[in-house]
Amino acid sequence: MLKVQPKILVVDDEPHMTRMLARLFRQIPRAEIETSLSGEEALAKVEKFSPLVVVSDIKMAGMDGITLLKKIREFDPTISVILITGYGTIEMAVEALKIGAYDFIQKPFDSDRILHIVERALERTALLRENERLKRRVVTCAWEQLGIIGESPAIQRVLDMVERVAKSDVTVLIRGESGTGKELIARAIHILSDRRDKELITVNCPAVPEHILESELFGYVKGAFTGATSDKEGLFQVAHGSTIFLDEIGDIPPSIQTKLLRVLQEKEIRPLGSTKTIPVDVRVIASTNQDLEAKIKAGVFREDLYYRLNVVTIYVPPLRERREDILPLAMYFLEKYAEEYGREGLNFSSEALEYLLKNPWKGNVRELQNVIRRAVLLCKGDIITPADLTEKEEHPVKLDPFVDYFEKPYPEAKKELLGSFSRRYVENLLFKTGGNVTQAARLAGLERQAFQRLMRQYGVRSEDFREQ
Repeated sequence: MLKVQPKILVVDDEPHMTRMLARLFRQIPRAEIETSLSGEEALAKVEKFSPLVVVSDIKMAGMDGITLLKKIREFDPTISVILITGYGTIEMAVEALKIGAYDFIQKPFDSDRILHIVERALERTALLRENERLKRRVVTCAWEQLGIIGESPAIQRVLDMVERVAKSDVTVLIRGESGTGKELIARAIHILSDRRDKELITVNCPAVPEHILESELFGYVKGAFTGATSDKEGLFQVAHGSTIFLDEIGDIPPSIQTKLLRVLQEKEIRPLGSTKTIPVDVRVIASTNQDLEAKIKAGVFREDLYYRLNVVTIYVPPLRERREDILPLAMYFLEKYAEEYGREGLNFSSEALEYLLKNPWKGNVRELQNVIRRAVLLCKGDIITPADLTEKEEHPVKLDPFVDYFEKPYPEAKKELLGSFSRRYVENLLFKTGGNVTQAARLAGLERQAFQRLMRQYGVRSEDFREQ
């Protein structure tokens, strides 16, 4: 017996024929039958009724059975279509079967035979749909392993595009607001590609100072500059045969844009200080949260580089455009951090779930991730409440915050206190911006290079605050 309800649509422009076939098919246990007197009416019912099997006459006024078959195949190829005609020929049967008909029956027909054919067709469609369901589940699990959660139409369009471009070597530009998961999409493209056996090389463009970025990307030869005591491979050479991900490419300075354009055009690099070029086989994926078109107009981003990068664009939607994914994402992060911090058994209260759905999440998935992580760490019971999701991280408060330094010499105490403040200040800004150095520097009122000097001085790495 079929696990799903047998749904059959009978189509014929002769009412007595539809009635007769409907009576016949009601012999099938639990069968639900619908009838249509035209191909046009049948097509509308296919979408609403979702039949497993369509039994249709070929010769009908208006849309004939062959046309109906083609349109049903376009809409849902799992539906089994059986065609009936009183004017059958071998050629017509062959054509129908080539198009995708399940079977072809001539009038007059034997009732037991057509009943048997319909029952087999029902089993065939049920099996195909179960296979599709299992395949979707496998794909969903694969995305979950990559940290990409959601079944909203907005994110499914992104994942469909990822699957379509992954196998090629086409350059991809991933666009979207900060915190939407652009790096996860880049990683998914690489893992689904034929280059997956080699490591994805990621370059956080804003985090690398301009004078260092060029040598990091393209390498240098011994003697290229003071301190270049030996040859050094650039990241494009390291990524040979693999994929390089240029994160936030809008921040790359114009001088390096020119050299990057050469890599995309010629598939070769020239290390600093070298007169020779080196061929590289690298697939380039780039991302940005900036308006590159506006940067082109402002003269700070090369238009020819933009077109080289923009072969295929994938737009990652903000969380506000995929709100149905908020709770699945929240549950994913809850399970992840509850296991990581040894707090299994945690759950959300109904009020917390309502808060999660109503929050605007201006920082997108990254903000949601950080809020859940903090709640898992700070929640005092087994139930996460709205207060756990909204309270700021608490720090122990002393009556005198300087008490630890009073017994030390003044120069030493001042140096330690200033260092502690500076390190926590830098870390706090990077936490707020998800590791985006440019944004953190802007919040600090500093130039990016000055902020990076503070990071190096106090051993703070932007990677530690980036979305995992």
